[in-house]
Amino acid sequence: MSEAKMTNIPSMNVNRLIDTLSEAYCALINGGQQLKLFPSVMLWGPPGVGKSQAIRQLAKEIEKNTGKRSVVTDVRLLLFNPIDLRGIPTANADKTLAVWLKPQIFQMDPSEDVVNILFLDEISAAPQSVQAAAYQITLDRVVGEHKLPDNCIVIAAGNRTTDKSVAFKMPKALANRLLHIEVEGSFKAWKQWAIRSGVHPKVLGFLTFRQNYLMKFDAATEELAFATPRSWERVSNILNFVSDDVGKMLPMISGIVGSGIAVEFHTWTQVYNDLPSLDDIFDGKNPKLPTGTDAMYALTAAMTAYARAHKEDMARISYSITYADRMPPDFSAMLMKDYMAIEKDYRTKLLQIPSFARWLSSKGRLINGVVK
Repeated sequence: MSEAKMTNIPSMNVNRLIDTLSEAYCALINGGQQLKLFPSVMLWGPPGVGKSQAIRQLAKEIEKNTGKRSVVTDVRLLLFNPIDLRGIPTANADKTLAVWLKPQIFQMDPSEDVVNILFLDEISAAPQSVQAAAYQITLDRVVGEHKLPDNCIVIAAGNRTTDKSVAFKMPKALANRLLHIEVEGSFKAWKQWAIRSGVHPKVLGFLTFRQNYLMKFDAATEELAFATPRSWERVSNILNFVSDDVGKMLPMISGIVGSGIAVEFHTWTQVYNDLPSLDDIFDGKNPKLPTGTDAMYALTAAMTAYARAHKEDMARISYSITYADRMPPDFSAMLMKDYMAIEKDYRTKLLQIPSFARWLSSKGRLINGVVK
């Protein structure tokens, strides 16, 4: 994993980034202020760290906290040239002047009940001629004759030149127009997102067991397949929607995260064959606890996924908490912390369950010490 850092700008994990930006934008929107008062944002980070996912989540937070509909326009600047941003020239009605047809990215809903987010992704990979065309968008919110609506937020993102991806050095004039934030990898932040997003429990359990495998990007190697939060999400999608047979899907998984990690992942998932029945746990039958550390990681991930799928069935959740009370204290605390991440404010629902209140009374002190 690359350890390169950009020393003079703030570094945030995805969750903190979303909270920070949503608070700022919602304050402007709810206060009736113009969005252009806030500078355009530039997100820096290695490939796959979660920049695009953060924008999608930011849009949801803005919707929730303003009551307005959020629309994200995702523009991959690497695929653009300057003329694409300005539009196609054509003659005016009397054929005396050239006019520019508006590009699709400027076809935004200007309504007061809408918040547009223009996401200029891969800006650092765009040739400098395209970056120059982005000057007007980031500073003046225009390109040529075309103007962004007042309800539009502008956010750009790109890889650092140290990542050895396609990346051109950003001109100082453009850089000075932006608010810069480096997006850092954080397992804790990723896990909270993964639980709420339904990431497959085998992926969740393995990465809780091997947290350093979440991000294995190394700019010094020539590897094409490597582990990142983005690539693990794709592995999860295969297991969720194609087949959860890791052995059968191993060639595909290898093509996403690399053969070495994929084989280790496959070997680790064999522990799932010996786990107790989740139905028995949530029906209050108290099956025997597994003994191995690998199996305990797998069991907590499987129970979290099951609880998420039955999050409104508080009787079954209660049975599972009683079962969790029998686990080794660190795994019991990790599971309760994961339960609280199932959705925002789910802890409030859990507090209505006597078994959870009893667990907090006897073991609640352990939660702050659990970093998994």
